[in-house]
Amino acid sequence: MRRVNEQCAACLYEKQENSMKETTDKDKVKAYLDDVKSIIECRDDKDSAPYLVSLFKEKYKKHFGETATNFAEKKRKYNDLVMDMLPALADRIYGAEDPLKESMFLARIGNYIDFGAMNQVDEKKFMKLFDDLSISPKDEEVYKQFIKECEEAKSFLLLADNCGEIVLDVLFLEQMAARFKDLALYVMVRGEEVLNDVTMEDAMYTGVHNVAMVIGNGNAVAGTVYDLCSDDAKKLIDNVDVILSKGQGNYESFSGMGRHAFYSFLCKCDLFINRFNVPKLTGMFICE
Repeated sequence: MRRVNEQCAACLYEKQENSMKETTDKDKVKAYLDDVKSIIECRDDKDSAPYLVSLFKEKYKKHFGETATNFAEKKRKYNDLVMDMLPALADRIYGAEDPLKESMFLARIGNYIDFGAMNQVDEKKFMKLFDDLSISPKDEEVYKQFIKECEEAKSFLLLADNCGEIVLDVLFLEQMAARFKDLALYVMVRGEEVLNDVTMEDAMYTGVHNVAMVIGNGNAVAGTVYDLCSDDAKKLIDNVDVILSKGQGNYESFSGMGRHAFYSFLCKCDLFINRFNVPKLTGMFICE
């Protein structure tokens, strides 16, 4: 079965087509969209949406130069927004019956900040999500398994996703360090700029390096494609005991590849809504 089905393929093409509406050089637009269409039609069964988007990016550079959108301002905005929330969130976490669980599912809310999967990121909607921290019975079941595996582990890796979200991940990692004092904590970020995903620069800005060892994955894919990772990133993935993968992009690219991992994300697009048969923005915490 293809990882990118026809529905997802159509959505990928439509997003690229819409991004070209204000571009005046119609010949370049046509050439670019022809390349996008060819990439989609020639996709391999194992190719994920984040990987295909990285190929689109290379074609965009060929026709237009560097990428059209610089996300630096948006990344800083949402990192700062969530960092301003830290005192209140920390009080909420420390006042919870299980601070680690509270921090984990608060961090999942941060997955809303996704300028790739979302047509629009609404700051007010994001803030409102904190009013109703939804933890399902299935979440509770997987959380128990997560705790059990961490108790028996020596190392833990978080595959990071978006800016803003990463600030919440820091709160979660602080609770991991408090709960599992001998557990080595690692965070893997994107090796290059891609959308509003976390890079090494963002990790340093938000203080991730103060609670975990941070490593770049060596590429600019909005996900974790093992074959494209650097040797150091592959070595870490191969040897770490517990992996928590954040976000849709990491799920699309990392799941189903024969590796045991936990996945935490919000269902933001039709592909995920239909796959898991849940309403939009439902939180998922699953294990494969």
